[in-house]
Amino acid sequence: MLKIVDEVDPAFRGDVLAGLAELTPAIPARWLYDLRGSELFDAITRLPSYYPTRVETALLEAKMGEIAALAGAGGAIVEFGSGSSTKTPLLLSAMKPRAYVPIDISGDYLRESAARVDAQFPGIPVHPVEADFTKQVVLPAAIDGLPRLGFFPGSTIGNFIPRTATDLLRHFRHILGTGAKLLIGMDRIKPVERLIAAYDDPEGVTAAFNLNILRRINRELEADIPVDAFAHEARWHDMKGRIEMHLVAQCDVAFEIDGQRFAFAKGASIHTENSHKYGPRGARLLLLAGGWTPLAEWTDPAGDFALILAEAQRNRFAP
Repeated sequence: MLKIVDEVDPAFRGDVLAGLAELTPAIPARWLYDLRGSELFDAITRLPSYYPTRVETALLEAKMGEIAALAGAGGAIVEFGSGSSTKTPLLLSAMKPRAYVPIDISGDYLRESAARVDAQFPGIPVHPVEADFTKQVVLPAAIDGLPRLGFFPGSTIGNFIPRTATDLLRHFRHILGTGAKLLIGMDRIKPVERLIAAYDDPEGVTAAFNLNILRRINRELEADIPVDAFAHEARWHDMKGRIEMHLVAQCDVAFEIDGQRFAFAKGASIHTENSHKYGPRGARLLLLAGGWTPLAEWTDPAGDFALILAEAQRNRFAP
């Protein structure tokens, strides 16, 4: 049965049509995360070459006592882009919050992961919110008046260009409020060979994850993209300090989406995702620009990854 176009999220349709019409064709990375995309990304995090999840989890396990002592107990934990919530139990066990609010754009995946957390921690109310955390988010009334800790792991902040990342951090501050804290993960710059391997694994899972966006467009927007005509490619852009993911046309190809025609020459690409890497000073400056004052920072012994705890302090005039 064909998908009824009117049932599709209009923001998805608008972003795809506008993005592919740009001089540098691109699709916002958040649309990679439908149910299948979220499942594939979860599989990516378990690959040997994908170090961020493994390193960040070990860092959380090693430093959770210090983090909990500084972040404070008895409040509400609000996780932005919760996904499978695999790291969340570490926080919930250590901090014993009075509520957990996972926010994710993939509703089916959100409900599945929230149910698992609810079963594992029956004494902690779980309030899932299906939303794009880059847009307006209304937190549940049940957490009104509670101290709030935002949780943004996985170096997801790296998916946003610095200007947008700054805006997003200001947005988080608005959602959580003055006095809230934010625990954020940021990936560090490292040898290019390790970075490329993490985003172009030999198992082909990241390629499947990237190509899934074309299958989603075909399914939801009545498109006829020949998926096999594109291939996944990961690139390091040194000047911008980021890994880029692209879908590269392997031949001249034309297709139609929602009645609009597109054509790509062999070698042309669709830019689907960025993953910016930050050094210590750059990470702290980004947080400060976004309205968050760094309080503490933890890194693994190799310096591959950092966890930073920051606070939305009251605005004041500089001395």
